[in-house]
Amino acid sequence: MDFALSLMILTIVLLVLGAVALFRRGGNRKQAALMLVLAGVLTVNVAIWTLPNSQGDTLAKAGDTKKASE
Repeated sequence: MDFALSLMILTIVLLVLGAVALFRRGGNRKQAALMLVLAGVLTVNVAIWTLPNSQGDTLAKAGDTKKASE
């Protein structure tokens, strides 16, 4: 699970940098805006997986624990 979360974070950074570069270059603004929207969706996804619930557990930990017990 850590690998997937790391890839999502890396993708978020690259999408934002690419969107900024497209905006500054005067390229396709619609595509740049969609890249920022996708980065926002991925950010919310990472937050859902990593923020703890009321018991202090995260979805990422729950997935790792389930694998370890099998």
